[in-house]
Amino acid sequence: MVTLIIAAITVITSIRAFSDPSVTSQMIFAPNYMARNNQWYRFFSHGLIHADWMHLIFNMIAFYSFGVLVENVFIDFYPTAGRLIYLSLYVAALPLSSVYDYIRHKDNPGYMALGASGAVSAVVFASILMSPSSSIYLFLIPIPIPAYIFGPLYLLFTIYMARQSTDKIAHEAHFFGALFGILFTTALIPGIWQYFFSEIGF
Repeated sequence: MVTLIIAAITVITSIRAFSDPSVTSQMIFAPNYMARNNQWYRFFSHGLIHADWMHLIFNMIAFYSFGVLVENVFIDFYPTAGRLIYLSLYVAALPLSSVYDYIRHKDNPGYMALGASGAVSAVVFASILMSPSSSIYLFLIPIPIPAYIFGPLYLLFTIYMARQSTDKIAHEAHFFGALFGILFTTALIPGIWQYFFSEIGF
């Protein structure tokens, strides 16, 4: 499956970067350096490396947990092109979730980011549209949260945390990745919103 291939490539590349800092420096998202050297490939390459094992494991578990469903739904709707469409969702989400951070930080030589979180957010929110009544489990929260409730709460959380700017997490990339996942799925799956609202009882 495409999900497994993406996850495998990401894990292999991240592990290599853990032991070789030069790999990270060549692939990390660095807006100021990108603007000065036209290294636009970094819009994509930063999604293949992670800060540490916890960052990698968390992203890949989330990606696999939601990605299998999204991949299969796209295959159901588009038997011959579903895998390519799903791959396009993931690959396009990498740069599109980071455009805001690029514009905001292109004059800041100290800003750098890495990780697949923007693309993973796109997949997660595509999954929420496709299966709104499913349950989502979070660390340290012992009860399941319905996907259709988790989605809005997560978006509000990312907005709040982005405004606080008290950590080194690219919350804006999470937000715009989620937004792209919603728009992409809306455009490619006919009647997805009618299905979504019917599933949650509207």
